[in-house]
This record gives sequence, C-alpha cells and structure tokens, in this order.
Amino acid sequence: MKRFIKNLTAAPLSLCEDAESFLQSDFWGAFKASFHWTPFAFRIVWENGEEKALLVLYRPLAAGLGFAYAPWGPELPEAFPADNAARTQALLETAEALRPFLPRNTALVRFDPAWFSRETEPAPVILEPFTRAATDVQPPDTVIIDLNPTCDEILAGMKPKWRYNIRLGYKKTHVFRADADGVNTFYDLFTETARRDGIAIHGIAYYKRLFEMAAAKTGVEPRLYIAETEQIPLAGLIALFRGKTATYLYGASSNERRNLMGTYALQWQAIRDAKDAGCTGYDMFGIPPDPSPGHPMAGLYLFKTGFGGRIVHRPGSWDYAYKRFGASLFGAAEKALKMLRDARKRKR
Repeated sequence: MKRFIKNLTAAPLSLCEDAESFLQSDFWGAFKASFHWTPFAFRIVWENGEEKALLVLYRPLAAGLGFAYAPWGPELPEAFPADNAARTQALLETAEALRPFLPRNTALVRFDPAWFSRETEPAPVILEPFTRAATDVQPPDTVIIDLNPTCDEILAGMKPKWRYNIRLGYKKTHVFRADADGVNTFYDLFTETARRDGIAIHGIAYYKRLFEMAAAKTGVEPRLYIAETEQIPLAGLIALFRGKTATYLYGASSNERRNLMGTYALQWQAIRDAKDAGCTGYDMFGIPPDPSPGHPMAGLYLFKTGFGGRIVHRPGSWDYAYKRFGASLFGAAEKALKMLRDARKRKR
C-alpha cells in the first residue's frame, strides 16, 4: 500500500506559524494552553516533499486517561488525491506517527480534517478504523464569502432582503469597532444570546484572553464590533483576521429591538474591513448541514447563507482509539452529554 507520509517530527510551537488555518497555528496552540490544554507541534514531510505544520492539543480525562485533538489537521499537500480511501490512509499514518510523541495514557486522538466538498456534494467520509465522534468540535459545514469581487459585487450576491436589512441596520444603529475593553459589553450580550438559544459559552476570561494574546502576536487580529442605538448595545461580533481569511467566531444580540437589524450591519462592516485588510475569504464558521426547517438552528442557516458565498461541507470529528476501552468510555459519556443538551434545546 502506498504511504503518504515520509516523516513526522516534533517541533517548537513557533513552527506552526505557517499553518493555513488559525486552528493549526502557533497562536491557537498558545491560546488553548491558557485553558488546560497542552499543545504539541509537529512537522509532517509528505511523500511529494511538501512540509506542513501539525498542531495537536492534549488534555487529561478522568480515570487517568488523556485525549488528543488535532483541530482542522492534518493539512494536506495541494495535489493530494481527493478520494476518501487515500485521505483516510493519510489520517491513519498521522495517528500512528503521533502515538510515540503523545503521553502514554492517551486514549484516543480526534481529527476534524479541513478538507471539504462544496454545495450539494456529500461531505468527505473518513473510513475505518476511525469512528464518528458523538459531537463535532469544530463546525463541519460553513459558508465562505469570496472577498475578491468589489463590494458592490459582494452585495449583489446577497439576497435582496439582506441588502435591505444592512441598509436599515446602518440607518437605525451606530456600528463601530470596539477595543478590547468592549469585551465586557459583548459578553453581556453573549450571555443573553446563550440563554435565549440554549448554547454553551465560555467564561468571560476566555474571550478577554483571546485579545490579550493577539496583542502580542503579529499577523493575528481579533476584531470586536458593536451595534448600538441611543448608547444601548444591541449586538456584537468577534471576527479573527489572520492571513487571507477572516473568520466570524462569535455573534451576540440583545432580545430587545432586534427589528433594527444591527446584526446585519455588523456582518457587512466585518466583511468590508476584512476585504480592506487584504483577506480573500470571510468564513461564517458554522451552519446546519442543510436548510431543513426542522433543524434547531434553521434560523442560523438562513441568516448566514443570505449573505451569499459558497457552502462547504467537511467530514466533522473522527476518533482513532489508542486504548479501545478508554475511548469507548469517553465516547459513551460524550454521547450521553449530547443527548442531554439536545433534550434541553427541544424544550425551549
């Protein structure tokens, strides 16, 4: 059987600076280290000679076990075969190559690969011996807006109602970029959003730390936008600018005066600023897999796809067991927790 990896070696975290995704970057590894994760950095030399960074995060579990996670990794060479079998083989080689570098109590390693299919094509599938995780860590489905066209052309690609709501949002609210001190305002709105939509969020220290760490790192910039009326905050947005991509990480809105369409104006402001900053793509970072009205997040699908762009589908999270019993226990616990969260959402 053909092998795709020539070599995998441990590396300083700084060597992940050239990763394509912010989730594979040295910045993200250092950021997550502030919240009980241990980052491990590697360099993969692929069979064609291309070299790519690989970030793996590790944290302990109960019963003396541990969990390893490669967010949007590994990044494949540009001309890598697009079939599921080849990509599964590359993932298997990566998992086995990582084994001696990870703590001996690691029960499993989880991947949610960044490779994707577009629009109506089914998402890529990871084959055995990998198993589908009970929950996805990163959103497998998203919308990416091409920022290469002019602003007028980007607007033309939106639904007419979205263009109208953007104009209304600018007319009825004041949209501005806030500094890091605005995180308190954003978090108040975010807490309100979480209660309304039944979603889990981190403590405020998580979001403050994001801005603190970015202030000391070149090439990475989280931007916070607020929409208000009469000095009353109505909506907030945090987007991360890095390289050629701006990513919409977090959005929040008040229960009051939502008819003023501040959320639409915020998105357009972030999109325009990303284009001005030299980004070529704006990632909405997560939608339901299809427009089914029965999905609990169907409104999110409508909101994000209304801004235009192309829909992409990634495989989601897949696990490779180093210790089968421990991995099974972890998977069962994760599944039970997901069922509990879903039941709570249905009651809303």
